[in-house]
Amino acid sequence: MKTMLVTGASSGIGYATALQAVEQGFTVYACGRNQERLDELARHSDNIKTLAFDLTDLQACKLVLGNLNIDVVVVNAGTCEYIDIEKWDSEAFHRVFDVNYFSVVYCLEALLPNLQSGAQLVFIDSLARMLPFTRSQAYGASKAALFYLAKTLDVDLRDRGITVQTLSPGFVATPLTAKNTFSMPMQITAEEAGASVVKAINRKVKTGYFPMCFSAIIRLLSATPYTLQSWLCSAMKRKAA
Repeated sequence: MKTMLVTGASSGIGYATALQAVEQGFTVYACGRNQERLDELARHSDNIKTLAFDLTDLQACKLVLGNLNIDVVVVNAGTCEYIDIEKWDSEAFHRVFDVNYFSVVYCLEALLPNLQSGAQLVFIDSLARMLPFTRSQAYGASKAALFYLAKTLDVDLRDRGITVQTLSPGFVATPLTAKNTFSMPMQITAEEAGASVVKAINRKVKTGYFPMCFSAIIRLLSATPYTLQSWLCSAMKRKAA
């Protein structure tokens, strides 16, 4: 039975991905900080193993993950804080990057030595990395950094036979997006997102986007001249004000 490790599995996309993977025959190692939520997830199947620890702690990552040999690693844990330009907060950048970027770096330090040929590394970034959205300086930058990290790893891990994949979701109904006070067009459920993640894993999609229609619009806009991108994002900012 193939194994899958999912970070950020206590809610949202990670929780749904773990359930979808178990249905398709994986043994899932569900990682997160909330043991109660992980226990709730594990009640769905004997093939879900829970690992409760702090992903932003390098030593904890090495202790918990260092001896695992996983077939599919899904680095999904994430957070979001919006930046107020008039009240610039450098600590917000630290908090966002600690979860969205450095937790991935720490997990990789623990897991990479044991990954075998045929393994898959799956990075969940965001469509937000593709356009200069208002107040998204910390979140968008962290997801852009994650995307770049994944693509450079693809180059360096290819000779080891390890597949590196990036998946960029749009708006997904999760506890994190529930805090948003703005319109979220074409939002999908966490279950739909989890199904998209597992489908992309099975197909070994190198660079994936979902949902289809919304991601196609964002990708098209990201291919336009920056002047137009800036004008569109400024117009959205004025509309939201």
